[in-house]
Amino acid sequence: MKTTPFILAAAVSLGLAGTALAADVTVNLTGVQDRGGNMLVSLQTRDQFMKPVGAAGAYAPATPGAMSLVVQGVPPGDYAVMVLHDADSNWTLTMKDGRPAEGLANSGEKATRGTRFDAVKITVPADGASVTLPLAYP
Repeated sequence: MKTTPFILAAAVSLGLAGTALAADVTVNLTGVQDRGGNMLVSLQTRDQFMKPVGAAGAYAPATPGAMSLVVQGVPPGDYAVMVLHDADSNWTLTMKDGRPAEGLANSGEKATRGTRFDAVKITVPADGASVTLPLAYP
């Protein structure tokens, strides 16, 4: 099992959102498989992208099918939305044979596992945002 900065950011970011921040970001997830565990969501700025830190985050027990998580108090700006279905509840991305062994989703026009911020960023206006992401499983 290996950990990646992507998932560590989700865990670390959960306590980083301040109280005077702007609006909420709703992350709607589709295709959630019945694997138990938790959904971890991390919003990362360009400087935080793929590092073990995030601007804000949320988590909830995974619910098969579709589910929504709300990341509260997000200031306006550009963010990458990174999601992990942490089926084994170890707060890290579990790898098997060098590949992810758990469900993932990223924001952006194409939900890819690319490492370029510009490929996955969304813009959050002052009144908040909503994004729908399909989970991809190995």
